[in-house]
Amino acid sequence: TAATSTTNNNNTLVSLDDRFKGLISSHEVMLFMKGQPDAPKCGFSRQAVELLRTDSIAFGSFDILTDDEIRQGLKSYSDWPTYPQLYVKGELMGGLDIMKEMKEESSSLAEALGIEPQQVQTETESLNDRLVKLTTRSRIMLFMKGLPSAPKCGFSRQICELLDGYDFDSFNILQDDEIRQGLKKFSDWPTYP
Repeated sequence: TAATSTTNNNNTLVSLDDRFKGLISSHEVMLFMKGQPDAPKCGFSRQAVELLRTDSIAFGSFDILTDDEIRQGLKSYSDWPTYPQLYVKGELMGGLDIMKEMKEESSSLAEALGIEPQQVQTETESLNDRLVKLTTRSRIMLFMKGLPSAPKCGFSRQICELLDGYDFDSFNILQDDEIRQGLKKFSDWPTYP
């Protein structure tokens, strides 16, 4: 259930609800799907991505096939039994059928969702822009595996301990493989944190 907790390397209990909230709020528009946007693993996820891209909607995604705890728990948390699941500004909008209905009832999906469409850019520019925004989001920005409250590797835990007492922001590279791989090239640094 969504109330279960997981134990991180510090033996700190982190609720699934906290993990869900972090993932859901990581982007204005967040899609929980099977696979990645460029390689969906089911037809429903592929159609959801196409709807968002057709209306130039910038979105983050999470591949639920990579984390069974998230995959099963999010169904209870959201009270929505299927995937994909679309969240806008932290609120569940629904699945593919709801997205299709919204698109049919409005001039655009972006308008129906109450968001501004993004200018269409090439993948490289888009990734580069995202990396620039992330790396400049805070004076000290930590790209790590997990969250400061729930590091997913010993190195991430150690660096969080070193930064204890400092004001810093973080990004969980496990939630976005495009950022994870792109930052290695962008920073010319092959490892995390």
